[in-house]
Amino acid sequence: MSALWRISLLVSLFFSLVAAVCLAVLLRQASQDVSRELAAAGAVLSYLSDVAERDPAALQPELTRHLRHVQVRWLGPGVPSREVRPQRSTWLETLLYPAELPPPLTVQMPEGRTLQLSVDPRDEIEEVEESLLQLLAWFGSALLLSLLAIRWAVRPALGVLNELLAAFGQVSQGRLDTRLPSHSLPEAQQLSGHFNRMVSALEYTRRENDDLTRSLLELQERERTQLAQALHDDLGQYLAGIRAQACLLQAIKDQPQLVSTTARTLDDHCEQLQDGFRRLTRELYPVMLDHLELPEAIQLLAEQWQSAQGIKLRVQIDRRIPSLPLNKKEQLYRLLQESLTNVAKHACASFVFIRLRMNGGRLRLLVRDNGHGHGAPGRPGIGLRSMHERARALDGRLIACGRVGYGWVVYLDIPIRESCSNEDPSR
Repeated sequence: MSALWRISLLVSLFFSLVAAVCLAVLLRQASQDVSRELAAAGAVLSYLSDVAERDPAALQPELTRHLRHVQVRWLGPGVPSREVRPQRSTWLETLLYPAELPPPLTVQMPEGRTLQLSVDPRDEIEEVEESLLQLLAWFGSALLLSLLAIRWAVRPALGVLNELLAAFGQVSQGRLDTRLPSHSLPEAQQLSGHFNRMVSALEYTRRENDDLTRSLLELQERERTQLAQALHDDLGQYLAGIRAQACLLQAIKDQPQLVSTTARTLDDHCEQLQDGFRRLTRELYPVMLDHLELPEAIQLLAEQWQSAQGIKLRVQIDRRIPSLPLNKKEQLYRLLQESLTNVAKHACASFVFIRLRMNGGRLRLLVRDNGHGHGAPGRPGIGLRSMHERARALDGRLIACGRVGYGWVVYLDIPIRESCSNEDPSR
C-alpha cells in the first residue's frame, strides 16, 4: 500500500470515528426529544379525553386538524373502531420508540361518527432522520474535500519520491552520473542536494578506486621488474660465477694453491648470494616479525634504514608496548616502512624522529622529519593512500601533514585491547 493510500485510510478512519461519536450523541439527544414529545402528546390525549367526556361535540375537525404527534382518524357510522398503534418499520424507529405507547383514545360523536386519537411520533422520527442524513452529508463532503486536499498537497512530494526511487535504481546499476533536478519545495531541494552530493562522492570514490587499482597494477609490474632484474643481474651473476668456479676447480684439482684461492672466491660469492637472498626476502616479507616483538622489529628496521640511507634516525619506544597479534604487527611495520620510504624519496631530510608509545589503551606512532615539506597536497599518491588503508584496517586514525620548511609529520592513533598481550602472536 502506498503512502498516499495509507494517509487517506487514516483520515477516513478518523472522520468515521468522529462521525460515529457525533451520531451517537445525536441519537441520544433525539431519544430524549422523542420521549419528551411523546409525553407531551400523551398529555394532549388526556386533555382531549377530558374534553370528550364533558362535551364530545366540541371535538370538531378544526380542533384536531393541527395536533402535533397525534394521529386523528374519523370513522363513519357503522365502521368498527380498532386499536391502531404505530409500527416500528425502520431501525431508527425501533431505536427511538419507547417500549409502550399511550393507548389510543376513541370518542363517539353525536352524529354517529367515531373519532380515534393515538400518539404518533413519526414526525419526530423524520426530523431526526433528516438531521442524521444532513450530518452524514456534511461529514462525507468534508472527508472528500480533505482527501482531495491531501492528494493535491502530497502529489509534488510523491513526484519527488518517484524521481528519487528511479535515481536510486539508476545508481544501483552503476550510473553514477545520475542527478536529481531542482524543485520549488525547500524539502525537495534539500533532498536533491544531499542525493547529488552523495552520488558525486560515490563517483569521486570510484574514480579514486580506479586510479588506485591502476597504480597498484603499475606498482606490481614495477616490483616484478625489479625482482626480475635483481635475480638476473645480481643473483644470476653470482650463480654463473659459482658455476664457473666449480668448473675451474675440476680443471685445477692438481694445483692446491689455486684450489684454495678458488674455494675462497666461491665462499665470497655464496656469502654475497646469501645476502642478496636475505635482502630480497626482507623486502618481500619481514621475517623478523615471526620472532621479534614490535619494538625490537622497529629498532632493527631503523638501524637497517639508517645504514642504507645515511640519514640520522632517532627512535623512542615506550616500554609498556604490549605483545600484539601478527596481523597488527605486520600492518604497523609496513606503515612505518612506507613512511620511511617516503622520507627517503621525497623529504630531502637529514634527521628523522620515530616515537611509539601507549596512552590510555591506545597505541600512538609519530614519524617526523626535518625535510623541506610542502604546502597543501593535491591528490595523495599510492604510498600515502596505502598508509591510510592500513590505518583503517587497524581501526585507527592517520594524520599526514607537512609545512614548507618544517618537514613532514605522520601520526597514527589506534586502539589496543588489554587482551592483546595474551593473544597468540601467530594468529
